[in-house]
Amino acid sequence: MKDYLVIYEQGEDGAWGAHSPDVDGVFALGPTRAEVESRMAEALEAHLAHLRESGRPVPDPHTDAGRIAA
Repeated sequence: MKDYLVIYEQGEDGAWGAHSPDVDGVFALGPTRAEVESRMAEALEAHLAHLRESGRPVPDPHTDAGRIAA
C-alpha cells in the first residue's frame, strides 16, 4: 500500500474539496472535511483499482508537504 498526498481546501461557502497531486483526475467534494476525506479515499482507491485492472501503470507518490510558521 502506498501513501498519497491529498490536498484539502475549504471554499468560501464552507464546503471542502480534495485532490492528489500524484494522481491526475481524482477529486472529491463534500460539505465537511470528514465527508470529503471519506469521499477522496473512496475515489482514490477506485481509480487505482481501475488502473490495476486495466493493466495501466499506477503512479508512485512523489510529493510531500509541510508547514512553515511565518
